[in-house]
Amino acid sequence: MASERSSAGDPARTLNLLWRSPAAVSRRGPERGLDVEAVVAAATDLADREGLAAVTMRRVADALGVGAMTLYTYIPGKAELLDLMLDSIYAHMPHTTTAGQPWRQRLIVIAEENRALFDAHPWAVTVSTLRPPLGPGLIGKYEHELSALDELGLDDVEMDDCLTHLLSFVQASARAIADARAAQAHSAMDDEQWWAANAPLLARVLDERAYPLATRVGSAAGAAHRSAHDPDHAYHFGLQRVLDGLAALIDGGDGAHHRSRTP
Repeated sequence: MASERSSAGDPARTLNLLWRSPAAVSRRGPERGLDVEAVVAAATDLADREGLAAVTMRRVADALGVGAMTLYTYIPGKAELLDLMLDSIYAHMPHTTTAGQPWRQRLIVIAEENRALFDAHPWAVTVSTLRPPLGPGLIGKYEHELSALDELGLDDVEMDDCLTHLLSFVQASARAIADARAAQAHSAMDDEQWWAANAPLLARVLDERAYPLATRVGSAAGAAHRSAHDPDHAYHFGLQRVLDGLAALIDGGDGAHHRSRTP
């Protein structure tokens, strides 16, 4: 379960802040001349360097050189701040033009843009966005990504389904990459070094005759990837399989036929 979730704060205050309504941005802190953008930028930088757990109102205030209570004149609390951070990184994502390219290539670009987002901001992969922050950054991201699925013969719900399926895969892949990096940092060994240290221990207890498939396939995969799991390989392999699955709907032609078979 994700440790944080978006849209956990006060909905009205959050939406006013996300869209910078006059009522939300008119307040100013004492003499420092801060604004919402400065607070969000400081919080995002802290999360990028130390993880989301490090982002507290006090730590952000320290980074800005103000007292913690000053921040509350701009943002009600961490829940609203998290939504602003997410929307900000969405707003700053590159939107590559893919007009005229085959649909598979367009979706690969969308996947790569989101993969780069999680690589630049690893904390974002840990946040549940089932209730997304409905700010201009997210809406602009959604508009851009839907354009890769436009004019393919899909209805509106199918377009959203295809995009959700693709982005769910990318987020799961990014989480696996983050886990692999955390394991390497914790053990001070990369996967190849870890297996080199542990393979002799396993060999002493494993009866290869009892587990012939596990032994054969595991050995082949380990030799190919130099570990039991290569997140980068898994991403590229999995992305192509996701696209193959979407091809059954997009290239299959009869959308109504496909919809009638969907539970």
